Amino acid sequence: MKLPFDGAISAFFQNKAPKSVREAILAADKDDILDPSYPYREEMKGKAYQTQMDALQIELVKMQSDLKTTGKRLVVVFEGRDAAGKGGTIGAMRENLNPRACTVVALAKPSDHEAAQWYFQRYIDWLPAKGEIALFDRSWYNRAMIEHVFGFCTPEQRAHFFAQLPDFERMLVEEGFIFRKIWLEVGQAEQLKRFLAREQDPLKQWKLSLIDIEGLAKWESYCEAVDETMERSHFTFAPWTVILSDDKKRARIAAVQTILGSVDYMGRDLAVIGTPDPLICGGPELRTTSGKELA
Repeated sequence: MKLPFDGAISAFFQNKAPKSVREAILAADKDDILDPSYPYREEMKGKAYQTQMDALQIELVKMQSDLKTTGKRLVVVFEGRDAAGKGGTIGAMRENLNPRACTVVALAKPSDHEAAQWYFQRYIDWLPAKGEIALFDRSWYNRAMIEHVFGFCTPEQRAHFFAQLPDFERMLVEEGFIFRKIWLEVGQAEQLKRFLAREQDPLKQWKLSLIDIEGLAKWESYCEAVDETMERSHFTFAPWTVILSDDKKRARIAAVQTILGSVDYMGRDLAVIGTPDPLICGGPELRTTSGKELA
């Protein structure tokens, strides 16, 4: 089987990955957590996950029904490194929702026309109307992190973004949008393990891009960009929720709980929703206690 990008991910694993990362991947069993700082050593069991998620799905349907009735508008920004689990978490959230009123926004590279617009303009076009939900699989934060790390924007453009960001997000909140920002944090070894799995799976190879390949060597630069972004955009009116996602199941549950806990809807059952696990779900400070790289 021909591997995407001529096996560049396997080549990185064999020749360029930090020794500790390579050893962690080789030594791990299927359900082991690779990051030693992660608070659990094994992934959540499938049966326990499904039982809890099934109950949360009912709450999500109740929430959407209330949004339609009341005209509330929900915007959720999902950010995180490549392979952090954004797509899977979004998929879990919208599994039983009416797709006509729940849009996943995953924008491609800007066209020449879009690149000539005000930076925030193309994202505004995708904000939800009354009674609707918009789930952003990456967002305007591209400029703060990806574009910065890969040199797709100038320092002046990035500075302009940060200057306008507080007012932009404050306007969303003042306009009445229920607005939540979720950052999924994945460790370096787990990210590479997921990339290797995608490389070998014909059904998932489409998820890989040249950015993924080039980004493997930019781990530290990305850490610095994320640290700065969190510091400059963790607003009281629009805070970040950080979820450690080395265990996808636990991360998905925490994300759904976070969103359900943010919306006051008819029939909301707080006992069913529960409280997101504070060991893996919190503010930006949670990133500093998580191993960004294996020692």
